[in-house]
Amino acid sequence: MTPTSKKYIVKLTDDELKRLNKILRQKNTSETVANRIRILKDMDANHPPVKTYKQCASDHGISEPTITNVVKKFVNEGLDATIKLKRSVNSDNAQRKVDGRVEAKLLEVACGPVPKGHSRWTLRLLEAQMKIILDKPISREAIRRTLKKTNFDLTAATTG
Repeated sequence: MTPTSKKYIVKLTDDELKRLNKILRQKNTSETVANRIRILKDMDANHPPVKTYKQCASDHGISEPTITNVVKKFVNEGLDATIKLKRSVNSDNAQRKVDGRVEAKLLEVACGPVPKGHSRWTLRLLEAQMKIILDKPISREAIRRTLKKTNFDLTAATTG
């Protein structure tokens, strides 16, 4: 496929190319945005050589549909829309099950006396105890992650 037979043709101005290079050099540029910039630079008809989708995909380890989507977005919506990373509203506003208050309570329970008949706290015991203490239950996985984050070792906390 030659560059002229493509449906969507990327044509960057010199100023846009300078801007993209500047963004690419920044340390805090995400990999997604960096890949989009590389795609646009490779597909730019104003600054040859123009690569094919297959060449661009193999050079940067990106799938061809990704290249198609980036080029299409650039042609239809412009440069700013292409290099802007769109975040999901839901993921940004997700509530953590274990906040500071719950974490403190969990550590207090884990450091406290072990229930009768047990030699040490287990994740299942902590889960059951936290279900009693808190209004809403938290999973064993959330408890495990919290304990791991705080370097709390359940096997070391034994009673004799």
